[in-house]
Amino acid sequence: MSTAPVGVHARKVQSVRRFELDRPAALNALNLDMINTMTPQLQAWQDSDLCKVIVLDAAPGSRAFCAGGDVKNIVQTASTRQPDDVAQALKFFEEEYRLNHLIATLRKPFVSVMNGITMGGGVGLSVHGMFRVATENTMFAMPETSIGLFPDVGGSFFLPRLDGELGTFLGLTGHRLTGEEVFIAGIATHYIPAGRLPALYARLSELESDELDVVNAAIDEFSENVADAHGNHATDAQMRRAGDVTQDKFAKWSLGGEVGSAINRCFKFNTVEEIFAALEKEGTPWARKQLDVLSKASPTALKVTLAQLRKGATKHISDCFKMEYRMVRQFLSGHDFIEGVTAKLIDKPARSPVWSPAMTHITDISAGQIEKEYFGADGRELQLLNRLSYYDYPHRTLSGLPTDRDVRRVVFGDGRRGVQTKRPASRAEVLEWIWRSWGRYDTGVMGELNIPTKNTLDGGFGRGKVGLREKVAAVLERHTTETAGRLEWVD
Repeated sequence: MSTAPVGVHARKVQSVRRFELDRPAALNALNLDMINTMTPQLQAWQDSDLCKVIVLDAAPGSRAFCAGGDVKNIVQTASTRQPDDVAQALKFFEEEYRLNHLIATLRKPFVSVMNGITMGGGVGLSVHGMFRVATENTMFAMPETSIGLFPDVGGSFFLPRLDGELGTFLGLTGHRLTGEEVFIAGIATHYIPAGRLPALYARLSELESDELDVVNAAIDEFSENVADAHGNHATDAQMRRAGDVTQDKFAKWSLGGEVGSAINRCFKFNTVEEIFAALEKEGTPWARKQLDVLSKASPTALKVTLAQLRKGATKHISDCFKMEYRMVRQFLSGHDFIEGVTAKLIDKPARSPVWSPAMTHITDISAGQIEKEYFGADGRELQLLNRLSYYDYPHRTLSGLPTDRDVRRVVFGDGRRGVQTKRPASRAEVLEWIWRSWGRYDTGVMGELNIPTKNTLDGGFGRGKVGLREKVAAVLERHTTETAGRLEWVD
């Protein structure tokens, strides 16, 4: 089966149902026609007993998975300032966020394969799903502040739940991650070389079960050092290309080590001015580069984004999408989003946007003004397709790796929801507890009412995970001290 509306194909291959994004000239940028095709099809597949796994990827040969929403067309429509045109532009975001939330609350296994450029709207199609595959071709970014917008599509939910202040850094700067870094950062759940993808798809199509742990185990097979048809395992050089995982990789990747510590020091503040001051105090070439990047972004977008991320850290996912819907309405009626897209994507040659207010007047943008204009209730709430929500991804403890906050919970004897246990006395005890416990899909955190605010980290029965030991060991080395039989956490 294959349907071919503009930009997306829906296919059936044995037990797999597959979307292929196919707008190569636009780098698979998402438009309303694509959303309106995907949403009802996704709902039908979710209810089909014949469908065991849903896969989302790009058509063969694509440079991009999805390079974002079609903001050029959106802005050209909204820039007339006519109410009907603004409403039409807003309709894209409304339907996009509804689709993003549907993906986030699916109970059917959903595998997104980010084999190429993955930005903005492409992140919304992938990052909330249960299984997210990065390859050597993946390039991830949320560059919205550079065009006068904010990291939407649920950025208010997923970014604050990354390690430390990594999400704040990515959301404000639009920094790009490539290949294996997308897995190390916790955005992808698996790293698989692109050459293995045909075999992965074939393996998934053979599955007769939609059990999440069965699908997870099948994907895991392709992220390990598997033998070829002759029983030969990959060489050291091949495994470096294929994503061999070591503790050093988690400790010393491009945003780890000293850079990671600097990110936490500089981006922990609740005002953009304090972040600028911290970067200036840092005084390193890295810090100066971030100052240069931030100085070119919309000052309004930076302030709104920082407030968005701080609020999103304590909201459940449905409320995050509803908050973003309120925010995007204001951006569509304001100056900077229209100006940013026009300057960078519409005008030829491209030019530097003229922000209003300008960066030199950033202190004139008050917290009270941001709160009132972008977060104040106006009686127009986003209507989602279901009432399910959660404060943390229920699949994270099955398909992903622990965050630094997870490791901290175990250090403090708080790994089991609602039960305080004896604190471990050593790093080895923490590592052993997580190794034995990790790997469970937490059904208890998703619901409609009275949902818990945190996952339980146990119950995985030692299923293991590529990179699990290495990630936990790197976090423990960075954040704990071990003396005289006592383990202490150090921020």
